[in-house]
Amino acid sequence: MKKWTRWEDWVAVVVGLAVALSALFVTPMGASVAMMVTLGILLVISGIVNLAMPGLVAMEYVQGVLGVLLIISPWIGGYADTTAGAAWMSWIGGAVVVIVAALAIRPSMRAHHDAITH
Repeated sequence: MKKWTRWEDWVAVVVGLAVALSALFVTPMGASVAMMVTLGILLVISGIVNLAMPGLVAMEYVQGVLGVLLIISPWIGGYADTTAGAAWMSWIGGAVVVIVAALAIRPSMRAHHDAITH
């Protein structure tokens, strides 16, 4: 598998950037800014690591966990008001990341297996 070509990881990077930057524009509630910026930056980092080193299966799971944390962060951080843009950004961004991480696990496992056997 070629480096820098997996669309799933590019999606995770874009979602991470969107979540981190949107924290600057949505109405802050509770710990929304801190949680969104932190989780967004971690998503960007995990996506870049996955892009640079395809076949790291553990990083796909890390992205999935970050997506789940993003989904539950509005309740943990006290910004789950359904009218809040921060909550919706967290829920939608987290769901997208969980989906693309799940889609990337199998190809990543295949790339890891191919790297070991060759």
